[in-house]
Amino acid sequence: MAPDSDSGDRSPIIIRKESITVAFMLDQLRSAVDVSIETLNETDIESQSITESYLHRPGLALTGFLDLFTYQRVQILGNTEVRYLAHLADPSRAFQNLIQFPLPCIVLTENNVLDLTLVDAATEAGIPVLRTPIPTTEFMARLRNFLLDQFAPQRSLHGSLVDVYGVGMLLTGKSGIGKSEVALDLVERGHRLVADDVVIITQMDNQVLMGSGTKLGQHFMEVRGLGLLDVRSMFGVRAIRYQKRIEVVVRMQWWDKNQDYVRLGLAHEVQKIMEVEISRVNVPVTPGKSISVICEVIALNQLLRHYGYDPSDEFAKRLKRQLRRPRPSAATRNIEYFGHDYE
Repeated sequence: MAPDSDSGDRSPIIIRKESITVAFMLDQLRSAVDVSIETLNETDIESQSITESYLHRPGLALTGFLDLFTYQRVQILGNTEVRYLAHLADPSRAFQNLIQFPLPCIVLTENNVLDLTLVDAATEAGIPVLRTPIPTTEFMARLRNFLLDQFAPQRSLHGSLVDVYGVGMLLTGKSGIGKSEVALDLVERGHRLVADDVVIITQMDNQVLMGSGTKLGQHFMEVRGLGLLDVRSMFGVRAIRYQKRIEVVVRMQWWDKNQDYVRLGLAHEVQKIMEVEISRVNVPVTPGKSISVICEVIALNQLLRHYGYDPSDEFAKRLKRQLRRPRPSAATRNIEYFGHDYE
């Protein structure tokens, strides 16, 4: 397994948000996730922090069982919790089980309504109470995806990321080897640029790596001898995309006659980036070699493997079948009959 060291970066810096504010979450849910959500009380949402991507439905906590109450998470009150409070003679006592803890916020789903005395108690405790018309399961899925993205670890890597036939291809190699030139040639051939020079990698769901560009250099490309190019202005919006899952690493390296390169592809090499293993292909660079065409073939080969066909395995099976056959006589031909097809 190859280490995560494409450009001499032996100790990559991985960053992760420690917290976000309730105010930031509300703004992003409304603008980026398209979730309708409102505040039911006046609290300092700028100082209320969310530190986890997990959510919690405090059904047992309302009954008084607090031994495993994960109060540090966003608390979701759906139909079950709200109706439980409504049927109690004194709901404030059960509600007090929650608000005695420093909750980040409480969210009512499906336009559920709390008694005003309970909302006032939450306000006095400094806990924001929010409400959304979205059903509980759907809202929790949206909020969970948003929080997973916010708390996902990130790192930067030197290279170029291109969408080739729908495959996220990360071009790596030493500085000056021609990564940007290959990425530019791929864009010219109809593929889509995600990022050049600096690729921001975000680890999602443990085994998924998403790549994007920086805010400053997004869709700009530096080509030695030409300078900066604006790919979006030059080739149009069809030549770019803002993010793409990284599925294969193409490591460009200068040709070395003393190094052994993969010939049959029976052994697949992987590279670990942020604890995620990604398929890697080492491509030797020589004058006149069309790396762009090779990258397209790598992408197509990756698609074939995704659909269950591996040409290396198929060749190995043919070879085994051939070895099992009786040894042919000297008169045996490779093609027994041409059938008058002389083209």
